[in-house]
Amino acid sequence: TMLASYASYSVCSEVSLTKELKPAVQSAPGWKLFGKVPPRENLPKDSKIIQQEYEARTGRMYKPPPPSARRKNIEFEPLSTTALILEDRPANLPAKSVEEALRHRQEYDEMVAEAKKREIKEAHKRKKIMRERFKQEENIASAMVIWVNEILPNWEGMRATRRVRELWWQGLPPSVRGKVWSLAVGNELNITPELYEIFLSRAKERWKSFSETSSENDIEDAGASVADREASLELIKLDISRTFPSLYIFQKGGPYHDLLHSVLGAYTCYRPDVGYVQGMSFIAAVLILNLEEADAFIAFANLLNKPCQLAFFRVDHSMMLKYFAAFEVFFEENLPKLFLHFKSYSLTPDIYLIDWIFTLYSKSLPLDLACRVWDVFCRDGEEFLFRTGLGILRLYEDILLQMDFIHIAQFLTKLPEDITSEKLFSCIAAIQMQNSNKKWAQVFASLMKDNKEGDKNHSPALKS
Repeated sequence: TMLASYASYSVCSEVSLTKELKPAVQSAPGWKLFGKVPPRENLPKDSKIIQQEYEARTGRMYKPPPPSARRKNIEFEPLSTTALILEDRPANLPAKSVEEALRHRQEYDEMVAEAKKREIKEAHKRKKIMRERFKQEENIASAMVIWVNEILPNWEGMRATRRVRELWWQGLPPSVRGKVWSLAVGNELNITPELYEIFLSRAKERWKSFSETSSENDIEDAGASVADREASLELIKLDISRTFPSLYIFQKGGPYHDLLHSVLGAYTCYRPDVGYVQGMSFIAAVLILNLEEADAFIAFANLLNKPCQLAFFRVDHSMMLKYFAAFEVFFEENLPKLFLHFKSYSLTPDIYLIDWIFTLYSKSLPLDLACRVWDVFCRDGEEFLFRTGLGILRLYEDILLQMDFIHIAQFLTKLPEDITSEKLFSCIAAIQMQNSNKKWAQVFASLMKDNKEGDKNHSPALKS
């Protein structure tokens, strides 16, 4: 009896299910009006099964209408709604007049012609980019052979030659970039990989001690130095997360996160007088991308020991003002119109230069372009950092002349992303670092001698 009741229940279920599905099938023409398929509550069927059911129900084979039957007046099936303008109106609406139909045909032809023009233009642009890329790759390959086989084995004798300097200006091949940077920056501090390991182990001990709960007496005994060190560690942690965020390699969990943390932590132990300053993470990150860990630390420490970097990272107001004053001398010499425009708004160099110098343009420019700036910076020294700044101002001079204080500051803080190395370096090349027959070093030296010059060019942003 249980079996009989189960069978009757199954039959009733099937009948009720068929009744429930019928309204959905009957409503299909309404869905077909919009070219859609009615919603199904049951499992989807194979297309062949659906076709067989249809043929069995209607008793005839289904033949889809040929494309030509839909639109007889156009040569191809459009991939967008552009060609809908050529369609006749539905039967329940007034038909198009001859004039309107002709106008629609003309509009459609114009749209197609414009689309073809854009497509041809894009194709030419893509081909041009590919040609330039191929040419660049060939140049890099040939330059790499010269650097590896001729220049690097004879570094001291060849580095200052005209041929090498010209090749250097064109950008270093990525495969030799790190090696050339290391040689150009030098190692005046005589840091060894073993010394790096010592300071790294100290940094790790410090991180461990701060991660554990310290007693109040220890904190009181250590005084302000603990607070300063804790602040440095927190700042490193925060800054690393903001270093080249689009690359996703320095953030927590990324392949270079721990490496960057190690280099910066070791430096704070090596130079507690400088500590960690915001912006250092970008410099260390660029070096890590081009050098091995210990070599990156050695280059980092020596680079930050250069007079210009030391002045900025130690926030030596007096020295920073001398650099800004020297920059303005060459600014007025090369771009007098823009110089006066900035002066009219009391827009001082510190507003935009500090960020550029602190990160050596690695935050402000696309990474590949920043590396090329670093190439020549390693060749020419601090002068090139300020020359690059003037090159940027020259590149965007026409735009900047139309802006007020706020818009200039915003523009220079976040430069356009489409800036190219060709355009920037042609503008940098046009900047003459000579004033009244005096070069950068001579101008800066004369400003250093004049103690009053700092007061005359005091920047509001640096007033304490």
